[in-house]
Amino acid sequence: MSMKVVQCWDDGVNDDIRLTDIFRKHGAKASFNLNPQTHRAERNGGFSERWGKTIERLAKSELAAVYAGFTIANHSQSHPWPTRIPLSDWRDEVFDARKILQDWFQRPIHGFVYPFGDCDAATADVVREAGHCYARTTKNTTPCWPAEDPMFFHPDCHFHKDNFWELYEQAKASNCGVFYFWGHSYEICTEEQWTAMDKQIARITADPDTEWAELPELFGVTTQV
Repeated sequence: MSMKVVQCWDDGVNDDIRLTDIFRKHGAKASFNLNPQTHRAERNGGFSERWGKTIERLAKSELAAVYAGFTIANHSQSHPWPTRIPLSDWRDEVFDARKILQDWFQRPIHGFVYPFGDCDAATADVVREAGHCYARTTKNTTPCWPAEDPMFFHPDCHFHKDNFWELYEQAKASNCGVFYFWGHSYEICTEEQWTAMDKQIARITADPDTEWAELPELFGVTTQV
């Protein structure tokens, strides 16, 4: 049985354009986690001292073309810390964002990703009630599958993890059936890192013991992309 490889990327930024080109080149599936309130008529953002480059949220008009063929997931309306706002406000963040994304992309939104990985039982219950089949945290663990509670789905690792391939092989050896990684495209800062990402995706695609999969499919949900 092939191991299913799933990946997701947060925040809907300009570097997703180059990233999706790499994924299309190698036939890789991926989920992109968006915050509707941050996507306006024009791109917004600016130069980041931390990352040494310009990081912008994509304009609303760009989203359909950039993410054509990929899964879209809910990342909340405005990217707040979930446990630091009133639960009623969190409910609006989750429910409103799902409705807007479904309107924009004209398809069901099944997945959720907690901003900053911040979550607890109460915030997770809201996500569950809104109709999501899973919610990703940032608490990395291998093996990641099966998820004890789909509302606390812990991935294996971040894509930049030094021992990425060790964890990948560990997941294969465990026969858990799934390897899950995540990240932000703005974390790919140099041409060397972009080349490494291309090779990383190509290597997974070429592995005869694995196959790319859509995240909702792990939970028996058929996706429309």
